Amino acid sequence: MNEAALPRREHAIASFHELPPKQLVWTMVGVLSASFMAALDQTIVGTAMPRVIAELHGFEHYSGVVTAYMIASTAVVPIAGKLSDLYGRKRFLIAGVVLFGVASVLCGNAESMLQLIAWRGLQGVGAGLVTAMAFTTIADLFPPAKRGRVSGMMGAVFGVASVVGPAVGGFLTDGPGWRWVFYVNIPFGLLSATIIWFSFPHVVTSHHKRPSIDYAGALTLLAAVIPLLLALSWGGRDYAWDSPVTLSLIGGGLSAIGIFLFVERRAREPILPLQLFQNDVVATSSTAVTLVAAGMFGTTLFIPLFIQTVIGSSATKSGAVMTPLMLAMICSSMTSGQLMTRLGRYRAIAIFGVSTTALGLFLLSLMDVDTTYGTVVRNMVIMGLGLGATMPVFSLSVQNAVDPKFVGTATSTIQFFRSMGGSLGAAVFGSVLVNRYSPAFHAALPPEAARLPAPLMNPLENPQALMNPELAAQLKAGFAALGPDGARLLESVEGATRVALAHSIHVVYLCAAIVLAIASVITFRLRDIPLRKTNRSAPSEPAARDPGLIEP
Repeated sequence: MNEAALPRREHAIASFHELPPKQLVWTMVGVLSASFMAALDQTIVGTAMPRVIAELHGFEHYSGVVTAYMIASTAVVPIAGKLSDLYGRKRFLIAGVVLFGVASVLCGNAESMLQLIAWRGLQGVGAGLVTAMAFTTIADLFPPAKRGRVSGMMGAVFGVASVVGPAVGGFLTDGPGWRWVFYVNIPFGLLSATIIWFSFPHVVTSHHKRPSIDYAGALTLLAAVIPLLLALSWGGRDYAWDSPVTLSLIGGGLSAIGIFLFVERRAREPILPLQLFQNDVVATSSTAVTLVAAGMFGTTLFIPLFIQTVIGSSATKSGAVMTPLMLAMICSSMTSGQLMTRLGRYRAIAIFGVSTTALGLFLLSLMDVDTTYGTVVRNMVIMGLGLGATMPVFSLSVQNAVDPKFVGTATSTIQFFRSMGGSLGAAVFGSVLVNRYSPAFHAALPPEAARLPAPLMNPLENPQALMNPELAAQLKAGFAALGPDGARLLESVEGATRVALAHSIHVVYLCAAIVLAIASVITFRLRDIPLRKTNRSAPSEPAARDPGLIEP
């Protein structure tokens, strides 16, 4: 095959950060707007789901709307990262934006829950492409020494989307209708796709031979990720952890991982080069980011539950408590990015971020039935400061430690482990909460509760029962029918619910704090390679002598 027959390579990768300032600004505007669109969708849809189910019915498929999106967006990230290293970011970023927009239209026109689940899966593919390309593009546009500030901005984009998403979702659902929760993505998609089309440079790493696509690696990776994520999503909720369905999914996923590793060792252009993990910075960052994501996603789910059920505040107030967390994350993310740019180092910031997150989780574990709303806010702010500091660190440390031709694969690897860690944390900590609640609830009940009829007591086995106004009213009427002692018994049972839930959440946060403490210890192993001032070469000379680092 002669050179003329090969795909055209317009620029070398080193020329990315030499773009004219105006083109650089517009490219970043396009990337950030696409990222905001994908991030907003993760928080805006949840608000509309009760209305969606009321109209489309199919409550049994409720979790499928989230699961389809999560699996698709997670599974596509490492594949997209590798392919973009071979063929450039622009085409994949535009494809992700267009696919996300088309899927949003289809979701908005769904006539059944099964249709909505299918289109949400397609939307997840688009979101995975956008997320993978956005973080990798930052590495292309800016050398590591200048990348921290922009990485902090990217973290802030996700934080802002988390803050405004629920409010926008509620406004659209109560106003023009839940379908506009999906249609709102269209203007963002058109804007970002237009800007990227005209401003984004088509820059691809130079190749001396035609790139080879690792189809077997991609298929076996999907065969591993999909059943494992399904097991984490369904386990302990739709199916017991020891059920044949759950065990089969876990066994199938683990078997596929073995096949994937076998295939990747022999692939010419592997989807996930295993030698990346010989790099101690990549190995440390991947492990740490998995544990941090598990702690974050596995615990923030339960704050509204604690506020509404244990403290007894309104749903609005429980949702508002997430705002201080996100604002703290935004400020901390941008500050840590600025510090990395100024200092040219990242290890101390990573240690501070993970350790502060562990402290915040430990403080959350001390909460009980007497905890005030202000104490919860304080603990959330501390946790947000820690999480925000970690957001730009691990991607930057990995990008700085590998040869530029591997930057897409390395960046998407970190995003992949973050998604897997979040799924693992949500499943495991959710299971811990459920398993600890029932024994604690029965232990806290007054002796006379043993004589209460099962129809009154069974709903209280679910700690969210009292958050449902209709069910709470039915329970109140049922206890009132017991006679003069009914109101007193209801108060005692509700008290037992609060005590049991507080105890269960205490155990969850204590376990999460231990996980983050382990992550803190691991982060101390993170080697502090001075941030490169150019994308032209591999790490600095002392770092490049380490055989664990990828060299050109």
